[in-house]
Amino acid sequence: MGKFTDYKLQLKSLPEGVHKMSFKMGKPFFINMDNTDIHDANLVADLELTYRNGIYDLNFHITGEVVVLCDRCLDDLVFPIDTTYHIVVRYGDKYNDEGDEYLEIPESDTYLNVAYMLYDTVALAIPIKHVHPLGKCNRQMSALLKKHRSERQPDEIDDFDSDADFEIEGGDVIETDIPSSDEEKTDPRWDKLKNLKSEE
Repeated sequence: MGKFTDYKLQLKSLPEGVHKMSFKMGKPFFINMDNTDIHDANLVADLELTYRNGIYDLNFHITGEVVVLCDRCLDDLVFPIDTTYHIVVRYGDKYNDEGDEYLEIPESDTYLNVAYMLYDTVALAIPIKHVHPLGKCNRQMSALLKKHRSERQPDEIDDFDSDADFEIEGGDVIETDIPSSDEEKTDPRWDKLKNLKSEE
């Protein structure tokens, strides 16, 4: 049995009408997809397939949760998934997937494997940045991050630092906005250049 046998739709054997089915996606699904970002998952994809006049109209609704690592504290972050995907499939002379919502498959294919459709739909539903809500990050890691930031020079700050700063108050980790450019300390190198100009 193949890794994604459970995700095959036997299109040629389907009678005309509306068909409903569901697919489960857990941790093994994403391991088989060689995805290292998703550490765990509990997802269900409900499919409503309408077949009429040689056209297969597929509507997926995927719900559940995935577990990824928080970009800040590296603890597990449970992210809810509630997304949809629609595609129209029909048989033709050759394989054609040029459209986002249209797929043509050759007559020789008796089934359609939807595993990669489901995988791509879930992957697109997950934000690029994985960050806990305010105050939910690992306290020890957040404190270390705050200490590390305070020791860095202004020209060492990267894009990740521009989002938020951290403070420890009463044992709780809170996020504060980084000061605006007007409030930031000036670069000492620019100060020296300004002094040189004023001496001329």
